[in-house]
Amino acid sequence: MVKGLYTSYTGMINEQHRLDTVANSIANFDTNGFKKEGATSQAFDDVLAYKIKDVTEAGNLPRRMGIINPGVKIGENYVDWSEGSFKETGNTFDLAIAGKGFFTVEFTSKSGQTSTKYTRDGNFTVDMRGDLVTHDGDFVLDPTGRHIRLDPLKEAAINRAGQIYQDGNLVGTIGITDFQNYDYLEKYGENYYQPVEGATQVQTPYQIYSGYLEQSNVSIVDEMVNMISIQRSYEANQKLIQTFDSSLDIAANQLGKL
Repeated sequence: MVKGLYTSYTGMINEQHRLDTVANSIANFDTNGFKKEGATSQAFDDVLAYKIKDVTEAGNLPRRMGIINPGVKIGENYVDWSEGSFKETGNTFDLAIAGKGFFTVEFTSKSGQTSTKYTRDGNFTVDMRGDLVTHDGDFVLDPTGRHIRLDPLKEAAINRAGQIYQDGNLVGTIGITDFQNYDYLEKYGENYYQPVEGATQVQTPYQIYSGYLEQSNVSIVDEMVNMISIQRSYEANQKLIQTFDSSLDIAANQLGKL
């Protein structure tokens, strides 16, 4: 019976983690290029089966199973990389990528350190000096990793290959970077991604649409349905704990007197 308390407790912790993930997706519904996350979980029997089959430890050594907890183990979060819908803005420097890949940005931290980050948010503008920058002022890079400098007083046109023309002359190209396996990308914050050890860059076909922004791929209806399901699962585990508590109270305070 006491183990049942721990089982329900792990269920509540898991549902809380799922709720936090859903809430983050809903909060970023209006964030350009945002990719929603999902949460996974593992049952005790699955974890036990993997541990039994683990051949990384010598067979004659005692294996520590850890705390005996036949409940739910919080798994890993995953990212849904499906493409969001495009919204027409009419702004030349609002860009959307059709296909795979990320815009390459030179990010400057609050401490002044610079590093290369990647994003699907193509909400760009030209500053007073003529540099193509993000809405936060970070430099957009070309395929060679250099800043893109334009004439802020002239009209610009951007074709599907990401080439920027002014007065009929090619003045820059939008840098697009893609990776072989998105499992080697992690969210950095501020709608940026950064590669981790093992990430491999690859060439991929794409098209860039000027005057459009990619919206998030979050469906409010789906996320609200998920939230209701999570709340019901949380309440079910909560009621189980209350049931176990009542049973233990009877066993300790009533049956114990007989």
